[in-house]
Amino acid sequence: MNRTVLISGASIAGPALAYWLGRRGFRPTVVELAPALRGGGQAVDFRGETHLTVLERMGLLPELRRIQTGGSPMRFVDEGGRTLLRLPAEFAGGAIEVLRGDLARTLYEHSAPYAEYIFGDSITGLEETSSGVRVDFRSGASRDFDLVIGADGLHSNVRRLAFGPEENYVSHLGYYAATWQLSNDNHPGVDQGSVGYNVPGRLASVGVDHRDSARAGAFFLFAAPELSYDRHDLAQQKKLIADAFAGLGWQVPRLLASLDDAPDLYFDSISRADVDTWSTGRVCLVGDAACGATIGGMGTGTAVVAAYVLAGELARAQGEYGTAFTRYESRLRKYATGCQAGGDRTGKFLAPATTTGIRLRNALLSRPMFLNGMLKLGERVSSTVELPDHPALH
Repeated sequence: MNRTVLISGASIAGPALAYWLGRRGFRPTVVELAPALRGGGQAVDFRGETHLTVLERMGLLPELRRIQTGGSPMRFVDEGGRTLLRLPAEFAGGAIEVLRGDLARTLYEHSAPYAEYIFGDSITGLEETSSGVRVDFRSGASRDFDLVIGADGLHSNVRRLAFGPEENYVSHLGYYAATWQLSNDNHPGVDQGSVGYNVPGRLASVGVDHRDSARAGAFFLFAAPELSYDRHDLAQQKKLIADAFAGLGWQVPRLLASLDDAPDLYFDSISRADVDTWSTGRVCLVGDAACGATIGGMGTGTAVVAAYVLAGELARAQGEYGTAFTRYESRLRKYATGCQAGGDRTGKFLAPATTTGIRLRNALLSRPMFLNGMLKLGERVSSTVELPDHPALH
């Protein structure tokens, strides 16, 4: 009854889905382009009752609470380092905040007993047959699966192969973001959390590692129309960042100088994915591939919720994928798009386009009533779906 499932992507949604499918009697295989699990990365968070309920049902809450960052308080400063705005740890950190790499490792370890993992490979072709999907891999191998799930992020390879070109589904939201690790002697002293400096349309910030204050990472964000660049050319991406922040004060020259030796640069547009229907035939999308936003769209929490619901619907339908995919999307689409909408505002919040906009943001968020209202709104949005109580696990 359609038990063999290929999942593309081993970050968040993929391992979460593999866990639930394996526990419900399916045989999941996860393929990941990277040669190993990706470490590092920015902190990600869970907030609200829905996120925490799914984590509790997975048995992950004790481990995530053990490795959580404790949240990351934020300060915005002027060129001379004078504090203009302070935001508490829970503003960005939600109920539980963990580093993306730590979360990916935990999900992998949790799902590995129930799934086959293939690293250093990717899907190059999908051909649906009367009984399944014939999948070609970059390694030259070909295998047959009953179902294929794209859990491979905003720039989903599965979506491109099964649904069409990325430009049909991904919209640029006017900003680019970059993160990279800093060497011990190349970052300004930051005691806790992160410190950011704004000029109109640009943010330069640095944040310390919650476990080792000698380690830190840079986070830069800037407004720009859609740029044409090679996503695999680090030198080209570093030049785009350097050009965007040339001539700025504060610690910007020092942080830009560290780019030369940064091997782990992450650089991408702030964009969102909108797919009319999340499935076609035996292929389905989950997480950011279906309804993602680069930053600020609660994508991590939505991914684990979606994985739980999709696996449960497949089990409930006894593998009848058409029924399961329809129920999954019907149950989650409104919820996912509501969470995703937060990503539309991220760039404008972090790097307002005008000096007046920067001052207005700082003034509003300095008011406890306004700040608390934003925190409560985030909790409500993340908990607007009723989780189904799926059949007992195998």
